[in-house]
Amino acid sequence: MTPQDMAHIHAAAFTDARPWTEAEFATLLDSTYVFATMQPHGFALVRVVAGEAELLTIAVHPDHQDTGIGRRLMTLWMAQAAETAADAFLEVAADNAPARALYSACGFAPAGRRTGYYLRAGAAAVDAVLMRAPLC
Repeated sequence: MTPQDMAHIHAAAFTDARPWTEAEFATLLDSTYVFATMQPHGFALVRVVAGEAELLTIAVHPDHQDTGIGRRLMTLWMAQAAETAADAFLEVAADNAPARALYSACGFAPAGRRTGYYLRAGAAAVDAVLMRAPLC
């Protein structure tokens, strides 16, 4: 999957926020600390530094959501990150119930909150819920 493919999927999946660009994906993928796990129609982008893994973004094209791709991506990136990291963390919009349910099912628990973190065009900002999970 190319950075262009990733940008296309991200734009389709994240309609309430600014989608990441092809150039942003290319830059992240050039980092020695970042890796991607991919499935047809979806991907996860992860950064591992100092024994911690951060899920930067995960996206599944809306035409293929609710088919298990997101769960497979979570399982894949967490297994790969566990080779060099002991813990994982992520942030998710407080109003994104499907993602929060997926993350909870994968062992993540709330660990904090960033008030008004996600700006929404024409709507009130939404809190980010910080979540953490052990990888071992």
